[in-house]
Amino acid sequence: MRTTAVVILCLAALYIVWGSTYYAMRVALVDLPPFLMGGVRFLLAGLVLLAILRARGAALPTRREWASSAYVGTLLLVLGNGLVGVAEHAGVGSGVAATVVATMPLWAVLFGVGFGERPAWGELVGLVVGFSGVLVLRSGGAFEAPIVGVVAVALAPAAWAFGSVWSRRLPMPKGSMSTAAQMLTGGILMLGVGLLTGERIVAVPRTSSLLAWAYLIVFGSLVAFSAYGYLLRTVRPALATSYAYVNPVVALAIGASIGHEPFGTSHAIACAWTLVGVAIVAVSRARPKAVTAS
Repeated sequence: MRTTAVVILCLAALYIVWGSTYYAMRVALVDLPPFLMGGVRFLLAGLVLLAILRARGAALPTRREWASSAYVGTLLLVLGNGLVGVAEHAGVGSGVAATVVATMPLWAVLFGVGFGERPAWGELVGLVVGFSGVLVLRSGGAFEAPIVGVVAVALAPAAWAFGSVWSRRLPMPKGSMSTAAQMLTGGILMLGVGLLTGERIVAVPRTSSLLAWAYLIVFGSLVAFSAYGYLLRTVRPALATSYAYVNPVVALAIGASIGHEPFGTSHAIACAWTLVGVAIVAVSRARPKAVTAS
């Protein structure tokens, strides 16, 4: 009974917290530039997680594992998360960003082909259905933002997907140490990108931005990632990754109700269509492949 209760709490954390981070990022970005904000967020979260793991006796990553973590951290955090920040800072709505980011599993199928993986017919159908949801967003006028925002939100899930696919072929640290190493290296690199691109905090941020920033560090990074790790060790992968179907809905609801972001028929259709495509891909991958005699 206790395990069931913990699983429910962890799922609620992933559904609600990760779904709400898109709006929290929008609030933080009112006064904070995207890469400096994200860099400090992941650096602090990574340091805390590293300290906890070391206190529990976990070994530090090897030099090769640190290098692999930096590669993956660049793709997942600097580009994946950082470009979402750039997009929202440029005016892309938090709900729209979450819907586009939901295409990440579709991009993973495409990059898997590049690594020699042969997609099933169901995955190909899911690609067509899922990406058509983004086209619905485009035709419905949801991308009424500067071109930099549109390009950034389009590239973000592609970068995250490539990093996820590549990470399975790299010597990564074990367990949660992999997350800590990625957040540390990714956070440092995000700070570097922010400084090199001229990002500066020119005035004292208002309280709302600081609170949103703290929420992203504590709940978006530490709490949600810990919950995700627990679920991966405890329940079926399909249940642990079910947040992908819920986060866009939560983000759209929060963006419309609290952030007063536009929400119309095209948003609802695009969200549903995208998630149907992702579900088709997930179901296709879950089916055991036929074994042929040789």
